[in-house]
Amino acid sequence: MEPQLLLTFIILLITTVFFMIGKIRADLVAVCSLLTLVLTGIITTGEALAGFSNSIVIMIAGLFVVGGGIFRTGLARMAGNYLLRFAGNSEKKLLLFLMLLVALLSAFMSNTGTVAVLMPVVISLALGMKKSPALFLIPLAFASSLGGVLTLIGTPPNLIVSQILVDNGYARLSFFDFTGVGLVALVTGIIFLMTAGKKLLPSGNSRAVPSSQKETSSSELVNHFQISEQLHRVKVQPLSPMINKPLSDLQLPRKYHVSIIHIERGYRENPIFTGVQQLPATSATVIKENDVLYIQGNCDDVASFQKDYLLRVYKEELVKPTKLVSKNFGVAEVLLTPQSSFINRTIADLNFREKYHVNILGINRKGKYQLENCSEQPLKFGDALLVQGRWLDLELLSKETEDVVVLGQTKEQASMAAANGKAPVAGAIMLGMLIMMTLEIVPAVTAVLIAAVLMVLTGCLRNMEDAYGNINWESVVLIGAMLPMATALEKTGGILYLSDYMIGTLGMYGPLALLGGFYFATMLFSQFISNTATAVLFAPIAITTAINVGASPYPFLIAVSVAASMAFATPVASPTNALVMTAGSYKFSDFVKVGVPLQLVIWIMMMLSIPYFFPL
Repeated sequence: MEPQLLLTFIILLITTVFFMIGKIRADLVAVCSLLTLVLTGIITTGEALAGFSNSIVIMIAGLFVVGGGIFRTGLARMAGNYLLRFAGNSEKKLLLFLMLLVALLSAFMSNTGTVAVLMPVVISLALGMKKSPALFLIPLAFASSLGGVLTLIGTPPNLIVSQILVDNGYARLSFFDFTGVGLVALVTGIIFLMTAGKKLLPSGNSRAVPSSQKETSSSELVNHFQISEQLHRVKVQPLSPMINKPLSDLQLPRKYHVSIIHIERGYRENPIFTGVQQLPATSATVIKENDVLYIQGNCDDVASFQKDYLLRVYKEELVKPTKLVSKNFGVAEVLLTPQSSFINRTIADLNFREKYHVNILGINRKGKYQLENCSEQPLKFGDALLVQGRWLDLELLSKETEDVVVLGQTKEQASMAAANGKAPVAGAIMLGMLIMMTLEIVPAVTAVLIAAVLMVLTGCLRNMEDAYGNINWESVVLIGAMLPMATALEKTGGILYLSDYMIGTLGMYGPLALLGGFYFATMLFSQFISNTATAVLFAPIAITTAINVGASPYPFLIAVSVAASMAFATPVASPTNALVMTAGSYKFSDFVKVGVPLQLVIWIMMMLSIPYFFPL
């Protein structure tokens, strides 16, 4: 064995071991491996950086942005709630609809994002049926992996093997080339999980649901505090004495026991375009004619305030609490820390609004809600405060870790509020992307980038920062850093060496035995390292082996792609497995008991179906 080939295998072995141990992030391991290949002279700097310019890397980053738009607009959650309603109180129907839904969504967007969006819905439904969420969460994770095999963009290994074919002079795989094999795997998985697999799942009703799954949305939060009767909307009339006066001069909380939450003010940019802007109600805010004021207070106090300042009260019924949540404004629940300097001090003493630019709408003290005269109440440890203000100010408040803890992720909620009502737009963008890719109107990477840009321009994502925040950079860097490993194996003769070994071991039994061997080896590796890294390693070896034995490379690469995605036997095999492990209170052995038999059954089915759809 040549020295450079031996050194490449040693680097690959060490990299694989670190992937399996999992103590260091996979992307850092991949970058260290890449640097080692460069420093030892196995590949050049240009060859090392070529992985990051590969169209696969760009496409996967774009798909994360598109998926983010789908999730932020609530389209995925809407689909989940709508379809899962048909399950009623039937455990079998719920399990079937759940797996079909998550598989369908995972065929077009991130598996991890799909599971993350549907997991709270599933937990809620399971508890409502008095069933353990553990009965549903492993099938949720497994169905997402099975669904990823249905389309070209469903999972990174599909994109990787398609690109390997192009790099070797073969026609790329089209959008639905994987669908036939994927459907066989999906149907096999669903039948198994609804029969034998169901008996292997833990079924204890006592399994706890983590508090992170009970996070309340902004709209639900304002309803919990029951502030509907406290919200009112008035308009400043032309003769009102409060016009051109700052709120600090009016002293409304002291005089009337009312508080202005925020203000809507019309504006005109040109003779044609007009609009309405929402303004925070700070002490320095100056009231203008025709301002619409959102007020908190009881009816009698608001009536006195309205009469004295010549305000027009809108005749509508009570203002909906959801009016407090918009693109610019939101609400959050805030807890006092044990060492908080706020304890035993009133909100008025703290100058809370002036300091943090947010309003305190209510106090939850041991389940009792205090909505009136909140500013005069001494705060106590254990109090939960309902605060309202601009999302930016709520995010700043969340950094005040010494005194308060802001529950929930304000940045996530702000993004979802900004995208509210955009679900049809996001759906149309995704549909357009799929049409462009299916009909090959433009290259696949171009279609993805067009869709990603449209998600930002149409407001499905708040801004570019939100778009970047939806990209799983660990996955992107992992792929970019691992692709040059295939280059190193090719330059040193490693691919040919491994190909000859496979042929020498299984070649005498025919191409089908070789196909089964590649599938099994890939499946085994994918239980301990990412499906992306597994596909990058095995795809070049598979295509070389197929060519050397005179077989079609398509079934071999399809086998590598499918096997890399069938990561069921360990909780570290995929992010979705890790995600449901905590939520379902699973043990490592739960994945082994369900995952290993499922993988063996699918392996047998794939050996029958792959040669049928892609003849050897």
